[in-house]
Amino acid sequence: MKKKILSLAFATATVLGVQAYAHHSFASTYLEAERMTIEGDVVQFLFRNPHSFLHVEAKDSTGKVVRYSVEWGGAAQLGGQGVQNDTIKPGDHVIVLGAPGRNLAADHRMRMVSVSRPADKKTWGQPFN
Repeated sequence: MKKKILSLAFATATVLGVQAYAHHSFASTYLEAERMTIEGDVVQFLFRNPHSFLHVEAKDSTGKVVRYSVEWGGAAQLGGQGVQNDTIKPGDHVIVLGAPGRNLAADHRMRMVSVSRPADKKTWGQPFN
């Protein structure tokens, strides 16, 4: 019995250790202390784990329309906020507040802080300041 408990404890610690090690730091990908806003139309919403992504076509700082990839929480986390896979649809006009990617000019990535859909005044995430 003791051997089974020790084996189970070791297996659990190993799995938890691997999961913790595998997770990345957002600060390595995004400028967490900075904020930027984009406004545009949803192209795709990928509702999944471990992170969901919202793809939005919006104008960059030069006025050129580009496709931004906005990283959001996982499906379980978003579900707790009332977000489901069909909550945001292609064509929805949105305003996104987020942390810009470290290589924004090349990859047009952001980490979501909040998203607002003006058509029905819905907002998810932290309130807009």
